[in-house]
Amino acid sequence: MINPWEVKGEIDYHKLVKEFGLKEINNSKLDHLFFKRNIIYAHRDLDRILERIKQKKPFAMMTGLMPSGKFHLGHMMVAQQMIFWQKMGAKIYITVADVESYNARGQSIKESRKIAEEEYIKNYIALGLKPKNCEIYFQSERSQNAKISNTYYRLQNLLARHITYNEFKGIYGEVSPGKLMSSLLQASDMLHPMLLDNVPVIVPVGIDQDPHLRLARDVSKRIKEYKFHTLASTYHKFMPGLGGGKMSSSDPNSYIALTDTPEEAERKIKKYAFSGGQVTLEEHRKLGGNPDVDVSFQYLKLFFEENDKKLETINKNYKSGKLLTGELKQILIEKIKKFLKEHNIKRNKVNIKKFLKR
Repeated sequence: MINPWEVKGEIDYHKLVKEFGLKEINNSKLDHLFFKRNIIYAHRDLDRILERIKQKKPFAMMTGLMPSGKFHLGHMMVAQQMIFWQKMGAKIYITVADVESYNARGQSIKESRKIAEEEYIKNYIALGLKPKNCEIYFQSERSQNAKISNTYYRLQNLLARHITYNEFKGIYGEVSPGKLMSSLLQASDMLHPMLLDNVPVIVPVGIDQDPHLRLARDVSKRIKEYKFHTLASTYHKFMPGLGGGKMSSSDPNSYIALTDTPEEAERKIKKYAFSGGQVTLEEHRKLGGNPDVDVSFQYLKLFFEENDKKLETINKNYKSGKLLTGELKQILIEKIKKFLKEHNIKRNKVNIKKFLKR
């Protein structure tokens, strides 16, 4: 089961590419680990964005954040893509989905703002997001600039005319009025940068968010009042939780938060990180481990070992049984403790005011 609010079961990415009508990414020349290591594995209309980069023409990247719980390594996957596209020349639009959080989770607008600022935006900035060509806004209060605000909310209402309830049900399954409204608002999030800057937009997502993309792409072709570029999108693989399953914001032992102390991270990895090793030392030396399911190896692959040769050496040694599970965990622990120590120094120096001009 895969939808914007729930992911269950084993995930076959090749099957999803076919079922969702995506294109696989092969041999990408984009200089980022996620592309080189096939963590970003599929796309729609990425070539359109690559051509803009080649021609040094402007484009935008749009994403959203759901302000719930701690900012953890799973959230960092999208944050790193924001920073990458900003370096490639994109203007970054980030919406805080406080209206969706209110409708889908019952969380107050005030609480959403507090979580967004303290947990998410501060970490984005500490990771390297720059204020130039970056606009962060809240769905409940788009802007104090009337032109920007009117463009955003007007578009949401105009889009409602171009999709039926049965189409919503076909895309999302059972829906409530609040979810209908939130989905139209998200379509406006993705499309309105084109009205403000007249540039194509790329949206990086997990496959669970693709229904929002399909809705926005469909209605953008039907509305006659505006002429939109076709939305481009990329799709990244899900990051496993510490236990090997899905991360859950309600279970602090399923993730490492970027506000965890180095010691907390070490404790979690030692106690909860799912191992691909064998049951006994003798079996492991003889049969080797499975890095494809080992969480420590996956975290090294995603974030903490940028050197491909070193990662391949770790991979081979673990498969052969030369490297033990405890030793593999210790490699990750040393790297993640160093990262958290440096990151939290940066985070404590962050001033978010210049990122929240409205």
